Order: sequence, then structure tokens, then C-alpha cells
Amino acid sequence: MRNKIDYGIDLGTTNSAIVRMENGVPVVKKTDKQADTLPSCVYINKKKELQVGEIPYHNMKADAIRALRDFKKADSNTFIEFKRTMGTTHNYESSNYGKSISPVELSAEILKTLKSFISDENLNSIVITVPAKFLNPQNEATMQAAKLAGFKHVELLQEPVAAATAYGLGSKNKDGYWLVFDFGGGTFDAALIKSEEGILSVLDTDGDAWLGGKNLDEAIVDQIILPYLQENYAIESLLDDIEKKEILRSAVKFSAEEAKIQLSLKESWNILSNLGDLPFEDENGEEPEIDITINQEDLEKVFRPIFQKAIDITNNLISRNNLKGADLGALILVGGPTYSPILRKMLKEQVSENIDTSVDPMTVVAKGAALFASTISISDEVKEISRDSTKIQLDIKYEATTVELDSLINLKILKDKSSEILPDKIFAEVTRFDGGWSSGKKIIGEKASIIEVLLVEGRSNSFDITLYDETGNKLECQPNQFSVLQGIGGLDGMQVLPYHIGIGKFFISEGKDLFKSIPNLEKNKPLRNGIVGILNDNRTRSAIRPGIASDKLRIPIYQGEFGADGSNPLLNNLVTEVVITGEDLPALLPEGSEVEITIKIDSSQLMKFSAYFPLLNHTEELQVDINNTEPPTEELLNNEISKAKKVAKKVNDSDVSNNLDELEVQLENEKGSADGKMKILDSLRKELLILDKAEKLAEWPKIEKALKDSFFEWEELINKIEDNNDDGEIDIDKVKSNNIEFKNTIEQIIRQKDSKAAKELTDIIVGLIIELRNSLTGGDVDRRRIEYHDKEFNNISWKDKNKARVLVNQGLKLIEEGKTNQLKSILYQIWDLRIDSDEGGDTLS
Repeated sequence: MRNKIDYGIDLGTTNSAIVRMENGVPVVKKTDKQADTLPSCVYINKKKELQVGEIPYHNMKADAIRALRDFKKADSNTFIEFKRTMGTTHNYESSNYGKSISPVELSAEILKTLKSFISDENLNSIVITVPAKFLNPQNEATMQAAKLAGFKHVELLQEPVAAATAYGLGSKNKDGYWLVFDFGGGTFDAALIKSEEGILSVLDTDGDAWLGGKNLDEAIVDQIILPYLQENYAIESLLDDIEKKEILRSAVKFSAEEAKIQLSLKESWNILSNLGDLPFEDENGEEPEIDITINQEDLEKVFRPIFQKAIDITNNLISRNNLKGADLGALILVGGPTYSPILRKMLKEQVSENIDTSVDPMTVVAKGAALFASTISISDEVKEISRDSTKIQLDIKYEATTVELDSLINLKILKDKSSEILPDKIFAEVTRFDGGWSSGKKIIGEKASIIEVLLVEGRSNSFDITLYDETGNKLECQPNQFSVLQGIGGLDGMQVLPYHIGIGKFFISEGKDLFKSIPNLEKNKPLRNGIVGILNDNRTRSAIRPGIASDKLRIPIYQGEFGADGSNPLLNNLVTEVVITGEDLPALLPEGSEVEITIKIDSSQLMKFSAYFPLLNHTEELQVDINNTEPPTEELLNNEISKAKKVAKKVNDSDVSNNLDELEVQLENEKGSADGKMKILDSLRKELLILDKAEKLAEWPKIEKALKDSFFEWEELINKIEDNNDDGEIDIDKVKSNNIEFKNTIEQIIRQKDSKAAKELTDIIVGLIIELRNSLTGGDVDRRRIEYHDKEFNNISWKDKNKARVLVNQGLKLIEEGKTNQLKSILYQIWDLRIDSDEGGDTLS
């Protein structure tokens, strides 16, 4: 039985790997083909059997070529790159399987196969790496795949953190800043790491979940291979057909991928098709062939815009942390595409000269995952499954990582877990992996014994535990080994939130829902042992009656990027929507009732939600069900891009306009691909966020004028009151005190050009003006309010129509009697009876 998890899996878009800690060293476990990595490829044969790895990868190529004969896409039974659709509703059709199969099920097959390479023990616990920019639905899908694969204890680890762990352990540079540049098969992550005397911390992360080696392959297809075929053969009608074009792209993508790999090592490469590689005829009855020689210069034109996106993200990450590329002690390359000489040249020119190639880009993530796993205790459930009570059961407690050269171990016997009769005296000897240090025999028992162990610098130190009785006979124990990472620390706090966590909340000043971050759940908050965020100052916008299912409070939870606060929630990523109805509450919850929201997030970014209602002293704890994302349609994307282009023109943003033009071209090329459309939607949202801010800036002069005008009206009203000595029952000193406070606040708002705050303050001032005039006129404003409710009575939705009619009639009677200064209390009751929400329920305000 292992004391720690000790196993790490890099579940990659195109290739995956499994690594185990052996004698303190992360060892890549070879595939059945004796390779370090396994192609993340699944084939379903006619017997409905699922095969994984290299053979399916070759079958996929044959399937893709075969599909060219009749251009029937449904004939494919081999799947790859499904990681990019994890967490979505997209499924893959298989003619052999007789039904569709989900990305989760396909990923589970990869995990099962990796697990099968471990033949000498049962594997129940695992650390699986995920891109730092994975959204909650993608993380949840990864957890589901692991459970389907039979893992009982699963921890998710961000890929840059895994890479930094592997690099940091062997690095001689224990102080300074590192940048992990992880350009994988389907995703890009960048992480800024700070190391202080070996203690690692993640300062900031960024990336693009839709940027990776696949984009490079597609660029070669769309900019080199297809134009060559179009120029030399009559295939216009084929290219105009979405499905047929996608089938052709899939068939030639293998040639593109091979060219990409070869040109990482060579100056030029000839893409040459073999007989039968393109088994179809063009419009002139000719069978196409490919014969293209590509050199580094040709490839640079194609790759540069893609690599530039990753470099721009990286430079923005560095600069927003007030650093320069020259401040980096190491630029750590991760992922197969980082072998590209084009990328390395661009990184040296634009980011840093300090490119570090000391780690293997292909296996560093999996090795880092195993090292990280060696610090995570296996769960109690798995311990009980693995426990062999015929062996003496031990409990070992210690710090799994340290920058010191010694460490203290607590060791004791678990007598109640051991079925054998134990000797009166038991001795333990702890021996280091290299034999260079031993504790000697120490007596141990049911109370903890402390043993100080000496460590070898800069590596994982494994120790064997041997038990003896008084006569020197060896006794079997479990666990009989443990390890301590020397040279790095802080691993428990390295993972950070990759996004702001917030809700959609109604803002009266804006008249709409906006994204509101939850305190303590901001981007880059360390996930050490889980974190808790609490959002106060929330109010219900309508009453919720007990037992009434149609009375709803909706709380949509989003993940947002930098600058998401105050943005349209739909421009961010919806995690889930929590709905609380009258059936959940024990009593009436009036409109305007306070609600306190609490969200707990664990180290794998999984959530727990609760809402506390102080008025009812009631807490509603709800399961956060993560919803799969629906891939967008081509029509939706076209419409949204078209609308965005009009806004970009209106705010005169040429950069966004150019980016939107590029998205239109991408959509034309990838409209037949689910993950391609998801990628375009993600890019579009980023442009829409920019436009959202630009529109607010363009609107600012009008907002500023409204704020100033309301304040000038307020000041003018106060001056008139003072000049006429007509303050009545008004506390003029308090009013003047508010006036000074308003002046200071307005100066700050104008300085920051804070549109939201300006609108909120404008509403406050206008409200005060109305109430001040109402007070001065003896309730004339309230009179008009009562008369309005009388006139529009049948057009207003009421909670209790009869009660509302009685109150309005009481108000009319007071007006008739000239008692308008007594209308306020009646108006409050009337407002409480109004229903201003839609049938779907309200968000909070």
C-alpha cells in the first residue's frame, strides 16, 4: 500500500503519458509499443471493441482517406483531439458502435489504457493534469472520465504547475522568476512562477484553451495544401460544400502534421502524396496528387500569426506583473510544438534570451504530475481498499516537501488495523534510497515516535521502512516506503484560480444584469486546501412565497477574465445556474430581503454553493451541477460577428475590426467542426469584452454630463431653500453634509471614468431631489404616484390585487382630504405588492 498517490497522468490532446514515482524518481511507464507517450486516439471496431493508441492512429488515417471515396463522414470510427470538446454536449458518431460516444467516454478509454501499463499493483488514486485555462465544465468532465476509468481518488493539477514542479526540483536557480510556456497539442498555457529559496508560488496565469499544435496543422492545410489543390485541380464545388471540405481537410491533415514535425528538425520538407492517398476525382475527372516543397521561410508565414498569439499573451502576462522578459531567470518550454525553430527564434526576439531546454517538453508535465502526486496522501477510502491487515499497519506523518536538508517523521503502529498478534516490542529502521543514511533500529509503538531523516539535495528522497522483533526477525508492514521532495516547497499553494468567479447580478443604475466578482474568488487566488468566497449586500427583487414553485430566485455563476467585473455576464463563461424556489423556503421571503452567498472551491476547482437568508435564519445548500456547454451554430456566430463589426465601426476600433475579419475567415474554414466553432466563440467573446469597454468609454461624456447636471440641480435646490429660508422639517445641515460627500465622490468618479458608479450616484441624487421636492411640497410627488397607480391599476401585476385596490383607494381618500403628507406609508405597502419580475424568476440586486 502506498502512502501517497505517486502516479501522474498527462491527459493530452494528441498524446498522453503515465509516470510513477520509483525510489524517489519519476519514471515514465512505457506503452505497449515501448514509447514514452500514447497517441490520444480511440478506434471502435465492428465488434464494438475500443482500441487505443498507435494502431487506432494509423486506422484514423486510413478512415480519413477512405472517406474521400464517397465523402461520407459518418463512416469514421476513429477519434482524436476530443479533449478540445470536453465539457460540451458534442458527441461523436460511430457507424461501428451504432450510437454516438462522448468526449468523456473517449477520454476514459485513454485513461484505462494508461492504467493497464501498470501490471504490478492496482491503481486507484491518480493526479491528472489539465490546462490552466480549462473551465469548470472541462474540469468536471475530466473528473467524470477518471471515475469511468475506475479511479476512486482523483486530483486535478494545472499543467504549468506540473511543469514548474519538475523543472524546479532539478534547477540550480532557486531564486527568481520563471515563465512556463506550455504550447501543447490543443491548448496554450503561460504561468509566471516566483521561486524564493526553492519555495514556489504562481503569480499569474493566462492562456488560450483553443490554441495549440492542432492550429498549426490546420494552418498548413488551409494556407498551403488546399490552395495548392485549388490551383492545380478543379475542386471548387467540393470546397463550397461544408461537409465535403471538412472531410478533405481531415484526410490531408496527416501530411500537414508530418511536415510540422519534420520541419522542427530540417530546413525543408516535401509533402508528397502516395498513390491512393487522395482517392477521388475532381470536376474534370482527374485524381489529385500533392507535391509541395516547404521550407522554413514558407512555414514561418503560416505559423507566425499563431505563435504570435501565444507570445502576445505571454508578454501581456509579464508586463501586467510589472516585469520585463529580461527579468526571467528561465523560459521553460513545454509541449511538442516548442521544438519549432520558428517559435524559439520568436521567443528569443520578443520575450527572453533565457530559454531553458533542460526538461523534455513531451514528458515534463507527466513527470511533474507524479512528483506532485508524491506529496498528496491517498484518501481514506483507497487506504481501506488497499489495506492488508495481515501486515503491521503504520501511520506516517511528515512534510512531503522541504527546502531543508533534514526532516522529521512521525511513525506509529495502528494496532486496531492490524489483525495479527503483535510482538511486545517492535523496532523500525528507516533507510534512504541510496543507502547513504539509516536511522538505525528505533523502538516504535501505538504512540508516535519521531525520527529525523537526512536528505539528498535537489531530488525526491525515498525511504524504506523495515520492522523487526526483539530477536531481529523481519516483520512485514504497510506502508513500507515514503518519500520527501527536497529543494522545492509551497506545492500545496501553487495552483491558482484561472478565472474570476462571480454571479450575474441586477444593477439598478444600469437597468440590467452585470458580472459581479465574489470576494476572495478572484483570478490567481491560491487554491491551497480550497478557498471560500462570500458575497454580501444582495437583495431579492421580488417576494418568494413558501411552497410556490413558480416563485424563483436565479443565481447564475460565471467564470470571468481580467476586467470582467461590470461586463455583460453573457460575455463570460456560464458555469451553472442555481435556482431557489418557494418550495425550498420555510416562510415568505419579502422583496428586498438580504441574501448572503457562499461558494467553496476545492483544489480541483469543484464548487459547493449555499445561500443564507438572515430574515428566515435559513441556509439553502445546493449541489452545483456543472452544465455541459452547447457548441454554437454557424448562424449564431455569423450574426454575432456581424453585430460586433457594426459596434467596432461605431467606436472606431480598427484592431477589433481586423480580428473580427479573421474570425470570419476561420469560421468559413471551420464551420463543420464543433471544436472549431467553440474556439471561434471563445475568441469572439474576448473581442466583445473589448468592445463592451469601448462602448462604455464612448458613452462616458453623456454619463458624466448626467451626473454633473443632477448634482447642479441638487445644489441649486439647496441654495433656493436657504435663500428663501424654506427648509420646513428638512435637516439642512445633514443635506449640506451630503453635498460635501457627493462633491468628493464625483471628483473621484470623473477621474476614474467609472460609468457604473456615475450612474448609481446619479440615481441616488435624482432620488434625493425628488424626495426633497416631495417634502417641500407637502407630498405632491407622492400624490402623483398614487394617481399613477390608480390610472394604471389594471396594467400592473399584483401579488394581491384586492389588497392593492384597498390601499390605492385609501391614498385617493387622503388626497381628497388634503393629507398628501401622509401618503408615504401607503406607497411603501403598494410597492411591496407589485410584481415586476418575469416568469423565469429574478436575479439578485
